[in-house]
Amino acid sequence: MPAPGVALEKLGFLTIGTFDGDDPAPGHESLLQEIVLAEELGFDSVWLRHRHLQHGVSSPVTLLAAASQRTSRIEFGTAVTPLGWENPLRYAEDLSTLDVLSGGRMNPGLSVGPPGHFDDVKQSLYPDTADAEDFTYTRVERLLRLLRGEPASTFSGVQGIEVFSDHVQPHAAGLADRVWYGAASDRSAVWAGQQGLNLLTSSVVRVGEDEEPDFAGIQSRTIRAYREALPDAGSGRVSQGLVVIPTDTATDAQKAKYAEYVEGRTARTSSPQGPGRLLFAKDILGTSEEVAQALYAHAAFREVTEVVFALPFGFAHEDYVQILTDMATTLGPALGWSRAA
Repeated sequence: MPAPGVALEKLGFLTIGTFDGDDPAPGHESLLQEIVLAEELGFDSVWLRHRHLQHGVSSPVTLLAAASQRTSRIEFGTAVTPLGWENPLRYAEDLSTLDVLSGGRMNPGLSVGPPGHFDDVKQSLYPDTADAEDFTYTRVERLLRLLRGEPASTFSGVQGIEVFSDHVQPHAAGLADRVWYGAASDRSAVWAGQQGLNLLTSSVVRVGEDEEPDFAGIQSRTIRAYREALPDAGSGRVSQGLVVIPTDTATDAQKAKYAEYVEGRTARTSSPQGPGRLLFAKDILGTSEEVAQALYAHAAFREVTEVVFALPFGFAHEDYVQILTDMATTLGPALGWSRAA
């Protein structure tokens, strides 16, 4: 249980990679530059979040494939891929290809459930099968079987001059062991543990009808429930993903921008939001010393030794450069983290 004096083992960051819809190339290039910078700073991982039909990364696998050719060490992840948007067989091919290109650096993070705004997109996404699609955990189980190399076809062999395999190609050995599940509830965390998956926690939890809106308490309980459900005690990895903004080298203008951003998001942290009763964590803003103190006071942070800090949305490239640099050079060491070689 990390506390002052117990080192943070892995430091990663998460972003949605925003861009201008009228000129998307510069935003994508800036994100690639940020990933390269993160590797130079010693970050252990970078994670991309899907943003379908928005001005954010819609195809993390494609962008990370590009990043794999500019980097050599930093690990990649998705946090998370909503599998309701994906065909598990085709997605298994994409993930395996990326893992091969990157030299085994891919960590797929997954979630289930109907796609967002499903009634609005189902005619484009599943025009003939929308009512028959299964958006439950079985979609993850299908993907896992395919990543493990179980048969995807009843045919294999030679047809004419072409050779066919009965399982996903390329096969990326070990990829299935690096799958993570994004859980915001005890139920999902327990299921992930039972499957032997790794656990991604984020800045969102679900609050029960008769439960106090204590974000840190709920999230720490969820982590413990996950660990208790693991087939082999201590086998699963857990990562926390709060929004953290260190300001050590920020300009006065940046500090003002960051403070306005945090203030605009704070109201939703006091009570559950919407029919799903979602509770959002407070963004943590301040010097690295102040951020470290806030994290050590956070019950769920004390349950983990890995983090994937989420970058705030909609900031400029130079803001992300400052935040990433402060995370790696000041905040990480304040948490006992040592940069990767």
